[in-house]
Amino acid sequence: MTPTQVSAAVAAFGAPGGEGTPIQAPHIEYGQLGPLLLVFGVAILGVLVEAFVRRSWRFPVQVVLAAGGLGGAFIWTIVLAVGDVPFHVAAEGALAVDGPTLFLQGTILVLALISLLLIVERKQGHFAAQAAALPGSEAEQETMSAGITQTEVFPLMMFAVAGMVMFPASNDLLTMFVALEILSLPLYLLCGLARRRRLLSQEAALKYFLLGAFSSAFFLYGVALLYGYAGSVRLSVIAAQLSKGAGSETLLLAGVALLSVGLLFKLGAVPFHMWKPDVYQGAPTPITALMASCTLVAAFGAMLRVYYVALETLRWDWRPAMWGVAILTMVAGSVIAITQTDIKRMLAYSSIAHAGFLLMGVIATSENGLSSTLFYLVAYGFTTVGAFAVVTMVRDAGGEAGHLSRWAGLGKRSPVVAGVFAFFLLAFAGIPLTSGFTGKFAVFKAAIEAGATPLVIVGVLSSAIAAFFYVRVIVVMFFSEPEADGPSVVAGPATAAAVALGLTATVVLGVLPQPVLDLAGHAATQMFVR
Repeated sequence: MTPTQVSAAVAAFGAPGGEGTPIQAPHIEYGQLGPLLLVFGVAILGVLVEAFVRRSWRFPVQVVLAAGGLGGAFIWTIVLAVGDVPFHVAAEGALAVDGPTLFLQGTILVLALISLLLIVERKQGHFAAQAAALPGSEAEQETMSAGITQTEVFPLMMFAVAGMVMFPASNDLLTMFVALEILSLPLYLLCGLARRRRLLSQEAALKYFLLGAFSSAFFLYGVALLYGYAGSVRLSVIAAQLSKGAGSETLLLAGVALLSVGLLFKLGAVPFHMWKPDVYQGAPTPITALMASCTLVAAFGAMLRVYYVALETLRWDWRPAMWGVAILTMVAGSVIAITQTDIKRMLAYSSIAHAGFLLMGVIATSENGLSSTLFYLVAYGFTTVGAFAVVTMVRDAGGEAGHLSRWAGLGKRSPVVAGVFAFFLLAFAGIPLTSGFTGKFAVFKAAIEAGATPLVIVGVLSSAIAAFFYVRVIVVMFFSEPEADGPSVVAGPATAAAVALGLTATVVLGVLPQPVLDLAGHAATQMFVR
């Protein structure tokens, strides 16, 4: 290329002195994206702390950073929600800032803060001192005896939470895929960091990683097919193409099916649920609490945005398939949970059943369906974190007492702890005056209004089946004789605070649910669809 040609090319790209049109920088609404950017910034700071701060100072610095970042992001979310800034799409259309987004982001941040209380609890020693050390090796024994603490957990958690905050706000499918990977990759690592039963923990992490990689591939392939159909990955453009009835129906239906596989995997819906019991059992319990609450909220938020914004016109095609998935999920989760003897696996199948109940809100495709799902996610999230917090407290010489038989007579040894756990189980079952009853009632009502009465009948029957294994645990705790070498209750202040917050929210949302129901209803009216 001659010098003259080079000068012409530079001028065409808008260099100083050139005659071409200058490249326009993208317009980023930093204020509207503040909560997301703050969590990302704290995560990056956490990585720098690991690199430059001495080991003895890392734990307190990381705790302050994580708590400050999550708390600050939550306050920023409230400011955006009550402000007079109109709801819109930000970051050149990549992210939506609207009522459901802010509601879900606030929920995720609060639940992440409560999960952080479990993670920072050093009294119970949830995490391996050195993840790279082989289980049972001399290196592992040396690090444990030296009292070394794995502080890399905090930046990994913050990156995962950042992905969760970004996931339901995504307004195009590529941004959604990026958010999916940001939230998933740190969780794969965190699942393998349990201090006790290291091999089980590492097996859980490997299973989660492999199955998660497959689901991500399905999701991305679905994105490619939908791009082939609509010529864009923007949700609003896909919706516009659907309203015109243009494009290849084969590409459309195949793309929706593959995209749904990726989303349903994150929910743990049947038949994409096989990872959930193993991962919940093997992961450190604070990480299990984080996944069971925050990840579920984020995944349902993304599913609501896809099906309510992009695919609402196609609902007569995807609703029958979603009916089948919801029925399978509710029935399988409730029935298989009966056979479980491990507390964490039982709660995993309980989570699968609740995913089926939540799918009824998606199927409703109405404003009431959206608002009831938002409320259910809040209610279930608080109860789940509280239940797993109690699980971390019941311990024996080998760590957490996971087997159901070890909980025998807990009501006589520690009646307060057993009573609190029983209350959480009753909330899962949907007993009146608990948040679970209000959440199920709202979702069932929305489904009936949408003409899904048979689905509600299956949901009621599944709830009755689920009540059996919840009550079974209560009977074991209160009506069995305690073993001589039974577990003891080990509760640090942070864990006790997490249990108290979960219990308070479960009671308040059951007795006085109207303010949160109104808030969810107000958020549902403000979904940005353009």
